[in-house]
Amino acid sequence: MSARLDPIYRANAVNALGDNEIDVLVIGGGVVGAGAALDAASRGLSVTLVEARDFAAGTSSRSSKLIHGGLRYLEQLDFWLVREALKERGLLLNKLAPHLVRPVSFLLPLQHRVWERAYIGAGVALYDTIGGARALPMHRHLTRTRALELAPALRPDSMTGAIRYFDAQVDDARHTMMIARTAAQHGATVLTRTKVTGLLRDGERVIGAHVTDLETGREFTVRARRVISATGVWTDEMNKMTGVEFPFHVRTSKGVHILVPRERLDLDTGLIMRTEKSVLFVIPWHQHWIIGTTDTDWSLDKDHPSASNADVQYILDHVNAVLRDPLTRDDIVGTYAGLRPLLSGASSDTATLSREHAVAEPVPGLFVIAGGKYTTYRVMAADVVDAAVHGLGRAVAPSVTDKLPILGAVGYQEMAADLDSLAQRAGLPKATVEHLLGRYGSAVHDLFELIAVDPDLAKPLTGADEYLAAEVVYAVTHEGALHLDDVLTRRTRISIEAPDRGLAAAAEVAFLIGSRLGWDAADAERELTRYSDRVHAELAANQAADDESANAARLVAVA
Repeated sequence: MSARLDPIYRANAVNALGDNEIDVLVIGGGVVGAGAALDAASRGLSVTLVEARDFAAGTSSRSSKLIHGGLRYLEQLDFWLVREALKERGLLLNKLAPHLVRPVSFLLPLQHRVWERAYIGAGVALYDTIGGARALPMHRHLTRTRALELAPALRPDSMTGAIRYFDAQVDDARHTMMIARTAAQHGATVLTRTKVTGLLRDGERVIGAHVTDLETGREFTVRARRVISATGVWTDEMNKMTGVEFPFHVRTSKGVHILVPRERLDLDTGLIMRTEKSVLFVIPWHQHWIIGTTDTDWSLDKDHPSASNADVQYILDHVNAVLRDPLTRDDIVGTYAGLRPLLSGASSDTATLSREHAVAEPVPGLFVIAGGKYTTYRVMAADVVDAAVHGLGRAVAPSVTDKLPILGAVGYQEMAADLDSLAQRAGLPKATVEHLLGRYGSAVHDLFELIAVDPDLAKPLTGADEYLAAEVVYAVTHEGALHLDDVLTRRTRISIEAPDRGLAAAAEVAFLIGSRLGWDAADAERELTRYSDRVHAELAANQAADDESANAARLVAVA
């Protein structure tokens, strides 16, 4: 099957909605929903995935962009969760997505002599080994002198020494979208901008859903033998739709990050620091550093969580406590806020709620997956599909996704090892090909074909020269992008990486995608206005004093 999610694919898929009863309907296009669609399709089941907005539009595009076990969970004695996550980290690095997941080192400064080094060192040693076969280099203990050589930006009096260890990182939105494309490659129908408005029932049993195509307003009835809800922080909304009480609830915790230019911090490694609530990361991210995160309860708008002035100040205060040259607000080029779906418990502190996941069948035929963390998405997907296929009436193969590479993985390592000749054959600078290879893997040949047909697509975008025009076109012709925001915020990360949040690039991007999506001048102007309104609303929210006022400022814009 084709993994090309172009406008023709979408039109055909929408027209076929409801034609036949399918095995599995997946609601939600985040990483777990995409993973569930892939898991089910790769077992030979007929699958349709529907997502009300865009792939990864919620939590799955707004994480810390780390594939990790979570050092702090060791301190909470959650060894099983850490072991599971580190096993998944190894699979992603070595087999499933080596083109999208890559190693990153962190320096953990120590403030106390002897006991802290022994205590934390023992935890990091366990972290290095608990996940099975090593996927990354082992940790190292460093003197203060050696730590400062790696991190000159740190104040000498901010530590007595340090420990350096390795984890992994990912562009979460691209990874989620590539999982969805891989599901399509295995026969699943994957659709964005398609909203479930109600559940289809036969007595008490759920036998499908009512779905509206938000692009056209057309309504469909999709019949399915099993329905899987992978709606994350919107799980309680699904609860209300069923009319019955779920065995668990989801609380939302807000995490905020800021981005600053790479040259602003003289570091050869990322950082991790303990705070009074959790941990704070400084993470290398292309030409920037991502710094975060916060961990606070959130009960306001779930579609557009907002970073307030208090959130930004919290991050600056904590990172500046260890820097020689403190960061200011003028250094910040981007911010984003995401919501974590936490299984609710007795604690009122979101930092202590479980990151484990749960699967339930609250009503016959409907299977709900909730909780968990980005790194363990594949396990979560397999667990919910296992539950759904039980009693389906025929034998269904076990999950194979631990052996199934994501689109672009096969052949990537060979291409990366032969970068010079690859660049020569493509007729592009080596640095450009390296950038593309790290975003598309072996699917980079699709980009080369676009450029061969139209060499102008090899030009960098105005106002966002880290990206090529070809990447914008490819987002529409292969990656299912339908709107300006899809491209500027998720297929690329221009909206958080450019100091103007992508406003200078927006007109060119709108022209490139509009010509492929059939936009007229009014359509393009509407998209540009909506994106500009969103940017200004987010900037206003960043200046608001608290969550309530930030939420109100953000909701001025509809997108």
